[in-house]
Amino acid sequence: MQQFRLGQLALVTTMVILGCRFIALPGTAAAQSVTALDFGSPPHGRPKAVDPGPRGGPSGAGGPLAIPDTSEQRLFTAARARFQEIDSVSGTMPGEAGVGLGPRFNLNSCAGCHAFPAIGGSSPAINPQVAIATLDGAKNFVPSFISAAGPVRVARFVQNPDGTPDGGVHDLFVISGRTDATGCKIRQPDFAAALAQHNVIFRIPTPLFGLGLVENVPDNNLEVAQDEVRALAESLGIRVGVFNHSANDGTITRFGWKAQNKSLLMFAGEAYNVEQGVTNELFPNKRETDPGCQYNGLPEDSMNLSPPFNSGSPASDYSSDIVNFAAFARLSAPPAPMPDTPSTARGRQVFQKIGCQACHVMTQTTGQSEYTSQSNVSFTPLSDFALHDMGIGLADGISQGNASGSEFRTAPLWGIGQRLFFLHDGRTSDLFHAITAHAGAGSEANTVISNFEMLSSADQQALLNFLRSL
Repeated sequence: MQQFRLGQLALVTTMVILGCRFIALPGTAAAQSVTALDFGSPPHGRPKAVDPGPRGGPSGAGGPLAIPDTSEQRLFTAARARFQEIDSVSGTMPGEAGVGLGPRFNLNSCAGCHAFPAIGGSSPAINPQVAIATLDGAKNFVPSFISAAGPVRVARFVQNPDGTPDGGVHDLFVISGRTDATGCKIRQPDFAAALAQHNVIFRIPTPLFGLGLVENVPDNNLEVAQDEVRALAESLGIRVGVFNHSANDGTITRFGWKAQNKSLLMFAGEAYNVEQGVTNELFPNKRETDPGCQYNGLPEDSMNLSPPFNSGSPASDYSSDIVNFAAFARLSAPPAPMPDTPSTARGRQVFQKIGCQACHVMTQTTGQSEYTSQSNVSFTPLSDFALHDMGIGLADGISQGNASGSEFRTAPLWGIGQRLFFLHDGRTSDLFHAITAHAGAGSEANTVISNFEMLSSADQQALLNFLRSL
């Protein structure tokens, strides 16, 4: 069965890598600057409606929760600044004061990946990975799946050379050649060979807005929210009650494309080590052990006994980077939707009518919180945070925790109105294509997508307008 799935994945990956071409997509000025993979016509026919593109106007996200506590306000501001810190190998490069970059990395700043529509979001319109490849004398090549107008991407290999499962991140770049990495001579992975073997898949950054509320939803509240849509879900062929769980304490995990991380601190610590190569108190060892590329004492990020900062928030100044990163996400406000219009109000009704809310659950509720203004709060992430089988069309062959190679966490839709790239690999910037890509052999979404395709043009358009208002 595993060989059959990998064979199917190879066919899909071949289509992604070899059968696509780059096009400019219609939409707003921001969208017009973005290119995306063109998969031709949607798999179930020509669009009846047109994605209006990312909504204009000011960003609907990036600020703090409505926090009356001044110490928490100061912590959010200081943590957001730390989130924008740029790392170099040992903190010696001008403008790159952070310590611990590499030896292998995907980018040199959290805010570089989580950039749009505001700090903490997802991929920006101009991919910073192209410029980072040769920053400070580095001699990296830019892999073929990275482009200036494409999404920020990380690469995972499906299998090891011996055919056993891999699934890990293989960083795009190395510090070899940088002026602050004398003596390091490691090489980038052979991405061309991995592509030729259909052995590489991609992920793009997930937004961080409002995640403190998500973190504070008790497990039983997640289960209750699912129970409320159980009858609808089962009538649509959608499984309910399938969550990813911590292998340690058995509780529900909820962060990442496959809900593989338990907490925002774990999410931050893993990303800091994997994406930037910075060791920390959760991940204290370098992934690359070549002795010619080791420059700092470990962990490179830890609690500051004598803080070098004077941010106005002692909590931030004494805390490690990863504690600050987690605090920034934890205290961030959810994305704010636009006011309703007749079309978006109709679109919300259509969203519910065709069954989207069976997975994209409209409302979740937090429990008791130590943070002000976060206890017993009802909010609208439009996700059940559970795993669903998306079939061969979206399968990536990577298992994480309880999530199989074709299962993904329901992506929260709040803030999607200002998103530039869609699906786990950023394969499209067109919301209509993203919706219809949910259909395919083995997908739990097939009935809902069939309902979508049977809508009138006006109702399809209303649904797209509703989503772009979020």
